[in-house]
Amino acid sequence: MLQLQEDRRPPITPQLALRVAILAGVALAMFAIIFFRLWYLQVLSGDKYLAQASNNQVRDIVVPAPRGDILDRNGRVLVDNRISVAVQLRSDRVPPPGPVRERLLRRLQPVLGVSPRRMEKEIVEQRKLLPYANVTLKQDVSPAVRNYLMERQDRFPGVEVNKVFLRSYPHRELAAQIFGTVGEISPDELKEPRFRGVRQGTIVGKGGLEYTYDRYLRGRPGATRIQVDAFGRATGEFPERLPVQGKQLKLSLDLDLQRAGQQAMSEAGGIPITDGVRNRGGAFVAMDPRTGEIVGMGSFPSFDPNLFAKPLRPSVFRRLNSEDTGAPLVNRATAGAYPTGSTFKLITSVAALESGTISPDTVINDPGSIQIGNIVFQNAGKTPHGAVALRDALRVSSDVYYYRLGAQMNGIGGDILQTWARRLGLARPTGVDVPEEREGLIPSPAWRNRLYRRKLTDRPWSVGDNVNLSVGQGDLQATPLQLAVAYSTVVNGGKVPTPHLGLRIEDGAGRLLQKVEPPPARRIELDPANRQAIMDGLQQAAGAPGGTSADVFAGFPRTVLGKTGTAERAGQEDQSWYVAYAPDSRRPVVVVVTVEQGGFGAESAAPAARLILSEWFGVERKLVRGTSATF
Repeated sequence: MLQLQEDRRPPITPQLALRVAILAGVALAMFAIIFFRLWYLQVLSGDKYLAQASNNQVRDIVVPAPRGDILDRNGRVLVDNRISVAVQLRSDRVPPPGPVRERLLRRLQPVLGVSPRRMEKEIVEQRKLLPYANVTLKQDVSPAVRNYLMERQDRFPGVEVNKVFLRSYPHRELAAQIFGTVGEISPDELKEPRFRGVRQGTIVGKGGLEYTYDRYLRGRPGATRIQVDAFGRATGEFPERLPVQGKQLKLSLDLDLQRAGQQAMSEAGGIPITDGVRNRGGAFVAMDPRTGEIVGMGSFPSFDPNLFAKPLRPSVFRRLNSEDTGAPLVNRATAGAYPTGSTFKLITSVAALESGTISPDTVINDPGSIQIGNIVFQNAGKTPHGAVALRDALRVSSDVYYYRLGAQMNGIGGDILQTWARRLGLARPTGVDVPEEREGLIPSPAWRNRLYRRKLTDRPWSVGDNVNLSVGQGDLQATPLQLAVAYSTVVNGGKVPTPHLGLRIEDGAGRLLQKVEPPPARRIELDPANRQAIMDGLQQAAGAPGGTSADVFAGFPRTVLGKTGTAERAGQEDQSWYVAYAPDSRRPVVVVVTVEQGGFGAESAAPAARLILSEWFGVERKLVRGTSATF
């Protein structure tokens, strides 16, 4: 019998059948997933996506919120806001370089009165700094310009006219370094926990108090919702959600004292030099020693922070940071680290007394100079003071007395002088609520020997280093604020205050929302008898015959305890220092003043300190003997 060809094909094997079954199952599963996904999207989630499709017809235009005002302790405005109308290019619609951008800028030139070249430069510079932000072509445009551009949107694609709130500083250069600056949040800042929930484009604090208290000062932005067609053209508008202004911040600063302090620095800082008139740098701090409340703090030279309310050209920023202009952006009160001269003798006194190196009545002979090792150390002018104990040593500022103490403490284990300097607040952050504070430096054997092993200095530690440190010279670096903390600690009998500027957070009506609570103060143990001896010496220095600042404070109707300081700095004239404490049952104050290249402490810094105290206590200004300043 003849067998057909089809019948001769071998039957399908079990393995092949299994493979076919698996492929069929996979295909069925995939079709099932697609089917159920489509069913989920169209049936179960249809309403949701219909709503989202409807929302695609609505655009939110964010209305920035004004930041909270900053007030002085008496409620007077230090920083507020003003409204500006700005012409901007939308960040997502900035034309690329080429003919399209050129034509747009040429059309804008007669409207804004700005050359295309200048606008092109602004676009490049602003997108380099903030590539995600709108480009501001001109601020403070007139209503006529605003209306013209809004009525001709088709001729100016991507150009917007927006109302913006700019920070305003009515007192201009007053306390400029303290307030800091603001700007649009950056991509890196958006990732920080402190800015969680903040939207791109929000104005945030970039430095100073604006940064520290940003979460309070930053308001809640509003929005204008507009309906658009498929081409993005506006077809209607919904009710506006108004922005909410940030909370206001009340500071411990006193406006009148701040003004007096900066005036004193200005009078102490202007000196003629060969290439014109250049300002000495300097700083002052006025603080309540009990609480750490800073009632005045300024740095000189200063600048007008209104410059930062608008986009700042790099050339202007470089000039504000240049040493040729005195680097006015630097807050010398917290970031200027210097040798302190004889104002450090308070710290040396504490260290020597508390370590038992001397007692308040230990007498040391001061012949005007002393040889330690192969170096001769001298008093200013080689003036001999004879036999002096602690009180007289502070009154006349005997260097030889403190040279001997520095030499004696060098042989005591534990770096006694360095240890007490740190306990009193030097070479460590003070905790002040202004960022970018410098820690400074207390030179020690370990520090110098480490540099020597690394061949970064030509010699190891020697007794001469401790001798220099005992009078605030050499490698010491301290800020005016740290010195204010050290003196306040002795005034308080061992309580180390935490300096701060913030006092309270308030609503727009001035109602208290939250007190600013600084970290708790540290305490160190000070023998009351030792403290009293130091206080007596400081009082004699400012008020007794022969005191280093007695002439400056002659006739002053308040008790003043003070210490002059004259610090040597390589390549510069001597730096002038003065620290004063004026006791009072209600308004005690510690004042620190330093003037770069200001000479002796009694010449520049002490008269400036008297002016500050005169304002604080309402004392009439008068001519100070031996100076050209009036108070």
